[in-house]
Amino acid sequence: MHHVFVVSDGTGRTAENALRAALLQFTGANITIEKRTSVRTEVQIFSIIEEVKTKKKGFIVHTLVSDKLRSILIRNCRHNNIETIDLMGPLLHRLKELLQTSPIEKPGIFSQLNETYFRRIETMEFAVNHDDGLRDHELNKAEIILVGVSRTFKTPLSIYLAFKGWYVANIPLVLNINPPENLFNVHPERVFGLLTNPIRLATLRKARHEYLGEATGDYVNPDFVKREINYSKRLFANNPKWQIISVTNKPIEEIASEIIALIQKK
Repeated sequence: MHHVFVVSDGTGRTAENALRAALLQFTGANITIEKRTSVRTEVQIFSIIEEVKTKKKGFIVHTLVSDKLRSILIRNCRHNNIETIDLMGPLLHRLKELLQTSPIEKPGIFSQLNETYFRRIETMEFAVNHDDGLRDHELNKAEIILVGVSRTFKTPLSIYLAFKGWYVANIPLVLNINPPENLFNVHPERVFGLLTNPIRLATLRKARHEYLGEATGDYVNPDFVKREINYSKRLFANNPKWQIISVTNKPIEEIASEIIALIQKK
């Protein structure tokens, strides 16, 4: 039996996946794979070498981005008659020649990118599943809760913030209809009330009104719009720990930046 030690300064997934893909070409090979991850010091390398020495037919497959640590590992493995397979060094060296620039030698970058990618998928799904008041029983899971009347950019803001990696839900406010009780049970500093100028809001609503065949009732009526805005203002005033954002004549990016800045400040 061969003992293969996968040595990495990150999670070791890259080296392990490459090794397992290669081993598919060697049917019947008796291999035991052991991972040693987050290897970033000389002490760790010497410890691994001592461990490999105790195994019969043991060798190392490594993906160390640090040129210094890679050299220490290779040199000491030679002194101890341990075979090594360097998956990262030759690739980095060749890329350095082709790109005419040096690698930053920062470990764990690939893992960080993977984590960012999968979190973005999760936050986008969360935003869709909690749009327009859906699943209000799960509001406690949201990092940001947007509250406002129709056409205050709740949905596009939710999607934009989700793309930035935030768990976002939004709750619509409708005149004479109480918001869900769960909204008042979450941490108030997660709630952001969206306000806009009623005249500007009526103009925005007119486009939807025409698109829906002018079958929206009082939706674009200026007096109704003012009453809705006043209703939202009263609600926000009754919840003073909610944070108020004006969205009038602002692009989504600017509104989102204000919200993120307030969160980070807290």
